[in-house]
Amino acid sequence: MHLSLKDVVKVFPPRGNSSEVIAVNGVSLDIEKGDLVTLLGPSGCGKTTTLRLIAGFEFPTSGQILLDGQEINTLPPHKRDMSMVFQSYAIFPHLNVFENIAYGLNVERRPKAEIQQRVARVTELVQLGGLEARAPNQLSGGQQQRVALARALVMEPKVLLMDEPLSNLDAKLREQMRTEIRRIQKQLGITSVYVTHDQIEAMTLSDQVVVMNQGVIEQIGTPIEVYRHPRTRFVADFIGRANFVPGTVQSVEDHSLLVRAWDLSFKLPTLGEHYPAEGPVTLLIRPEMIQVIEHGGKIRGTVCRAAYLGDSIDYDIQVADGQILTAVETDPSRMTLYPEGSTVGLDFREDCIHVLPTE
Repeated sequence: MHLSLKDVVKVFPPRGNSSEVIAVNGVSLDIEKGDLVTLLGPSGCGKTTTLRLIAGFEFPTSGQILLDGQEINTLPPHKRDMSMVFQSYAIFPHLNVFENIAYGLNVERRPKAEIQQRVARVTELVQLGGLEARAPNQLSGGQQQRVALARALVMEPKVLLMDEPLSNLDAKLREQMRTEIRRIQKQLGITSVYVTHDQIEAMTLSDQVVVMNQGVIEQIGTPIEVYRHPRTRFVADFIGRANFVPGTVQSVEDHSLLVRAWDLSFKLPTLGEHYPAEGPVTLLIRPEMIQVIEHGGKIRGTVCRAAYLGDSIDYDIQVADGQILTAVETDPSRMTLYPEGSTVGLDFREDCIHVLPTE
C-alpha cells in the first residue's frame, strides 16, 4: 500500500474553559498508488485535520502514518515528499508566475537548467504557457489556482495534497477546474488526497470517497458505491438528496429480504449487509429515481410544491401516510408540470430502493 493511516487519533488539548477536542478518532485508510482519494464531510468532521496529519503540519496523538511502508509520524513536512495546494493558493504577490512555480526548486538549489526545464513542462501541463512573466494580480482566480497547482506539481512529489482548492472560485470556473485537476492527476498518475465539503467535487474527481463525520470514517467506497449503497443514514443524507421511508422486514433470505411499506411488499437485495429478521428498517429512495405520472403508479399523492428549473422539475408530494416525498423529473420528453394540488402517481423500480443497514 502506497499511503496508509492506521488507527490514527488526534486530540487537541483543552484551551481556556473548553475541554479537549478529539478531531480525528481512530481513522484507518489505505490509498493505492496513483489513486485520487477525497476526504468528504461537513465542517468540523476532521477531514482537514486528517490532511494536515498526512502533510506533517500536525502530529498524531496515536496511530501510524506510513508512506511506502515507512512510518512518517514525526517527519517534518519538507521531508515527506509531499506537496500541498492550499485553499487560499498562498501565491507570493511579489513574484511572477515563473518565480512562484520555481520557488521550491530554488529553495532546494536545483541547477538553473533543471529549473527551466521542469517549470516549462509543468507550465504547459496546467496551460499557463505565455503567462510566465505575469504578476499574480494580473491573473484571474482560475489562473492563480493553476499557479498554485503547478508549484506543487513541479516538485514531483510522491503525494499531492489539496485542501478545498476550488472553494474561492465561482461555480462555472469550479466545474472547469475539477475537470482540469482530474485530467492532470490521471495524466501524471500521481497519488492525491483531496479535501472538500462539496459532494459534486468528490463524485467528479475521486477514485475513492472517504465520508467523515465527527472525526470518524462513516464509509469508504467508489462514488457509485457511496451514492447508490450508503451504509449509514448520515452518508445517504449528506451525499445527494434522499427520501427516507419507514418499512418493516417481513422475512430475510440468503441474499434478499421482503420489506413492507405503503401496504406494498418489495423483495430487495441485502448486498451482504446485516438486517433484522423482522421489525422496522429505513428505505432510501433518491428523488431522481421517482417518476411522476398522471395515472397509475405504485402509490398516489398530492403535489405540495412544483418548481420548474429548466432542465428538471422538483416536486414535493404528500402521500397517503402523510409523508412528503421529493421527486425530480429530469426526462425532457416527459416534463409535464403538474400544478400544486394535483393528484399524481409515483412510480419507481424495486432495484432503485436501498435498505439502510441496521446501525
